[in-house]
Formats: sequence, C-alpha cells, structure tokens
Amino acid sequence: MSMRAHVGDQLIVESPTTGATERDGEIVGLHHDDGTPPYDVRWSDSDQTTLVFPGPDAHIHPTGDEPEPQREETGRHGSATTHSGARSLSEAVVMSLVEDATAAPSMHNAQPWRFEYSRRSRVFRLRADLRGALPHTDPELRALHIGCGAALMNLRVAVAHEGWEAATRLLPDPVDPMLLASVTLTRPLGDEADPAALYPAVRTRHTSRYPFAETEIPAPVRNALVDAAHREHVSLSFVSGWHLQYVVDLALEAEARNLTDAGVAADLARFTRATDDTRPATEGVPEYAFGPRRRVGKVPVRDFAGGKSIPGRPAADFETFPHLVLLSTSRDRPVDWLRTGQAVERVLLRATLAGLSASFVTQALEWHDLRWPLRDPTSAMAHVHMVLRLGYGPRGRQTPRRPVHDVLDIEP
Repeated sequence: MSMRAHVGDQLIVESPTTGATERDGEIVGLHHDDGTPPYDVRWSDSDQTTLVFPGPDAHIHPTGDEPEPQREETGRHGSATTHSGARSLSEAVVMSLVEDATAAPSMHNAQPWRFEYSRRSRVFRLRADLRGALPHTDPELRALHIGCGAALMNLRVAVAHEGWEAATRLLPDPVDPMLLASVTLTRPLGDEADPAALYPAVRTRHTSRYPFAETEIPAPVRNALVDAAHREHVSLSFVSGWHLQYVVDLALEAEARNLTDAGVAADLARFTRATDDTRPATEGVPEYAFGPRRRVGKVPVRDFAGGKSIPGRPAADFETFPHLVLLSTSRDRPVDWLRTGQAVERVLLRATLAGLSASFVTQALEWHDLRWPLRDPTSAMAHVHMVLRLGYGPRGRQTPRRPVHDVLDIEP
C-alpha cells in the first residue's frame, strides 16, 4: 500500500537497528495531489525544510486524527485498549507517567518542569516552569533545559514501559520558547522495547553525595554508558590523566567562588532545607541529602550547607582519583541542552542498572570563564554541558518532589 500523507502530518524515521525514533519532522508540502511521496519536511532537530523520499524505515503519523469510538477493554496498567489496537490513557496512568518523569534530577532539585496532556491527540507537552529557575547560578537557563531534558527522558522510558511508541519533538514551536518538547503516542510498542528496559531504574536512581570505592569501572560498563549518551546525540568521555586533575581544580575553584558569592548563596538558600525548616518539603535538597563534609580526597563535592556548620554532620574521606565523565556537544543551543538532559538521564539509568552510584559536579559549569576550559582540547565536542561523578558506593536518598497535580494539566 502506498504511503499517503497530508500537510501537517509527521514523518517519523526510525533507526534500522533499534527501532527508536531517529528523526522526525512535519510535512509542510506535497508534490502529488494523492498525498504520495516525495514531501517537503521541516525537521524538528534543525528546523530546516528538505525534500524527502521516505524509505522503508519511515512512517507517517497523522496529526489531528481522532480514533473512532469503539468498545474498550482494559489494557496493562489501566490503559483502555480498543479493538483496532489503539489505546487511550486513563487519568491514573497519565498521572503515573508524569510521576515517573518527575523522578528525574535537576539542579538543586528545583524541578523546573510542567506537563500538559491532550487526551484527543495523545500528546504530552513539556514546558519550562520558571518557579524552578536559578537566576544567579543559571542565568542562561542551560541547567533548566538539562533538568527538563532529564524529565523528558524519564517520560519516554515510562511511555515505552506502558507499551507505546512515541515521537519526540524538541522545541516544537519557535514562537513559544517555554514549550520545550512534545511526546506524541503514535502506536502500540513493537518488538523493540528500548528504552523500556531502563524503567526499573527510574524510581531507584538517586544522587549520592557519599564517598565511592576506589574501584575501576569495567570496560563493558563504560562502553554501555558511552553508547547511552550517543543514542541522544551527545558525546560522553571519561576524564583521565592531566585532564582529570585540571577538571577537579576547576571545580574546586568554582566551589570556592560559590561560597563567597551572594547571588549563588541566595539560590542555594532558596532550594535547601534544614531539618527544622517549616516550608513545604516538595522541592530542594533536604539536610539529610547533603552528604558528609569532605575531609580528604579530590572529589569536588558541592557544600549544600553553604559553608555553615551543621550539628551532627559527619566528615568523610572521599576518593583520591574520582571517576568523572564529561557530556558534550559540538554546539551550544537550547536544543543541545535538552539533548544533554536526555543523555544525562539515560546514562544515569543505565549506570544505576549496572550497580553504579552518581553525583553531579556542575560548579565549574556555572562560571563562564571556567566552563570553556573544562573541555578536552583534543575532542571535537567543544561545549561541555555536564560533569558526572560515577562509582561504586552508597545509593543516595530520595529527595522530595512536587505533587503530580501541581505539575500536570490534562486537557480533553
């Protein structure tokens, strides 16, 4: 049967090896009245329009089409399954998917995201929530985009676990910069369940600010983490040799600056919680998650106490040679930040399944003059967006999240 499309439909190109969406775009022009190829397609990853002759790895997703009402049966996890194979999502399932998404990490656990779900079109929309902005620490909103990208990755994993294939578009509306992404449920999941295999780690992944063992990470695990980032078009590299010491020194310099900068201190005070704090425990980093003070070692752990003494907080010896990884791209645009966020979370989920713990070493990224030198000068990836510390050690404790009803709107 010939492929047929209408203007406004989505063209989805899948990876021939994984079956995951490799590229997608909006059909903005037809060359035949009957809707057969070729098409003029505006690609979501570049916003450029090209003439496309779709291959066997491509399919059309009609936008705006609403399934005919049919008798429903209960599918897994409470979804409704029609006799045509299409399923709608119950409110409980939508809320559960968003709850999975919000298990993602974000800078200072600021949770800079908001979700909308359209029942009619089966589309999730991810928006930036400026309640989670850090005006002094993150003036360009790079960390906000990365946090939202991590939540987007969790949503993609949860949607696949629920049994759906989905088309993800980054920055789908140029005139609405706070609309960061859309996730359209296209059809029931096929044989290839990626990234559903990552789902067991969604609720168990927690940032750990404790010492890790001086143990090598096996090569197969390293390779799996590199591949995880690559699947989101982001480069991951393990830092070693002189470059490791340089990255550590930059982070320590940034940490020292943070302790004496009033603006950074204001951001930190807003998103940290003392044991006797009377504010609602729905965001930020609580005192129990600060971790111990660094007594010795070269790990540049962030001091969430802001240099203040906390009674009963222990000190500990951290690693001499920490395992640090850089996540980088060749460009430095909001779309690259969103991709990095997805890569960060995919890497963290994969690391969790491999028994690794992780924490963030973002201090140098927060200072313009320190961020550029972080890069590996021998790499073509000029822009570092994230530094992660990995290792075998205690799992971190769960930090609070806003209730789902506070971050989700469901439309008819």
